[in-house]
Amino acid sequence: MSVLVCFHDRCFDGACSAAVFTRFYRQCIDAKAEFRYQGMMHRAGQLFDAELFNADENAIVDFKYSSSERLTWWFDHHQSAFLTEADAEHFRKDHSGKKFYGPDYRSCTKFIAETTGKHFGFKAPELADLIHWADLIDGAQYPDIPTAVEMRAPATQLTLVIEGTTEPDFCVRLIPELLSRPLEEIAALPYIRKAFEELYARHLKSIELLRERAELNAGVVFFDVADQHVEGFNKFIPYYLFPSAVYCVGVSSSKERIKIAVGSNPWSNSHKIANLASICERYGGGGHAKVAAISLPPSELERARGVAAQIVQELRATSSLGAGE
Repeated sequence: MSVLVCFHDRCFDGACSAAVFTRFYRQCIDAKAEFRYQGMMHRAGQLFDAELFNADENAIVDFKYSSSERLTWWFDHHQSAFLTEADAEHFRKDHSGKKFYGPDYRSCTKFIAETTGKHFGFKAPELADLIHWADLIDGAQYPDIPTAVEMRAPATQLTLVIEGTTEPDFCVRLIPELLSRPLEEIAALPYIRKAFEELYARHLKSIELLRERAELNAGVVFFDVADQHVEGFNKFIPYYLFPSAVYCVGVSSSKERIKIAVGSNPWSNSHKIANLASICERYGGGGHAKVAAISLPPSELERARGVAAQIVQELRATSSLGAGE
């Protein structure tokens, strides 16, 4: 039996979701199955190529739904899980018992672990630490801002490498390690350590870059670093620099896309009424109520800047801090 697992690439929760699904499948479905992994990235246009689902069983974890008849398993927790209403209707009509949607979960990793436990009797106590950190990181449940930005815990160091690496199929290579080693051992592997040290030096530079570029007004931080052609920066830096911020909107670029990142400060006590996923869905993006994003083609930088300006204006109007902050 061949199994293809498509997962959210360059994402700690995505890689952990693929690892937990693999353990579940081997323990509860077929111990001898042969696995392949395919990282998926949000981009403008069609997300799923026609020939993608070419295994005996095909799974998607922590990524949008596909109505392909070749898709066997699906787990996701994002509010914006469905590209179209037709996809949502296709999911609602599915009676395979192998496709699950959990928008109330902070992480897809924990969603998979608990859902397969409920429906298939899956148990993997040795993965408890992995599941804990995936839930903490994807749900932005850090106890304080320095924990998120200074990256002293192995899981946060691994997250920096996952989000910042340019090595093709890095997460594909990482998934077997997540299944066989504790996070401390993985973070200490020479190739991981080398990548972390290089990316952490870049991380420190990005803090200074955002210190120069970011501006706080009416509770909303805005920055535009599209001219720097770097996308993989820590999304908590704006709150590290501006602890009183409620929301943040940032424009960045890479060879593949222009990204508009929209987030809310997990440590702010201000009442947050804006649903960021719903806002981003208007422009073809999505995510969660508290953190979301929009991807546009690299050629549409001016449009991206216009969209970002509209979102900033909307968030500043709804911010409970008021224009005087």
